[in-house]
Amino acid sequence: MTQITAAQARTIIEVAMKTGADKGFKPLSVVILDAGGHVKAFERADGAAPGRYGIAHGKAYGAVMLGMPGSAQMARAEAQPYFMAAVNGVYGGQVVPVPGGVLVKADGVVIGAVGVTGDTSDNDVVAAMAGLEAAGLTGEA
Repeated sequence: MTQITAAQARTIIEVAMKTGADKGFKPLSVVILDAGGHVKAFERADGAAPGRYGIAHGKAYGAVMLGMPGSAQMARAEAQPYFMAAVNGVYGGQVVPVPGGVLVKADGVVIGAVGVTGDTSDNDVVAAMAGLEAAGLTGEA
């Protein structure tokens, strides 16, 4: 597999949203990016703040552009804040280095990322991973 298909992107969003609703999470926003950091699909739940797109996108964008999930980005930001500041300078402030940005790989190659926001970062990851599993993909959170 060399890409996240449109059908898989829809499944990821549908299941992530349903997981959030079933678990009583706050309204979620979910974005799927391809390996080049381009939006494949996005959805914002009713009741989610309109600014959530930028956060979801930033979580996924950092994952795909740096080749590391949000948790690793957060650890790097805590250990070397100057590095993440420089990264955000390079990428025009688009990177949100926290959990909820899930890297998607196939055969060791990055094929995209999922960004989820709306609840706690840990809950965002739960929703993203459920969506990926339902789509037959593996995520690195």
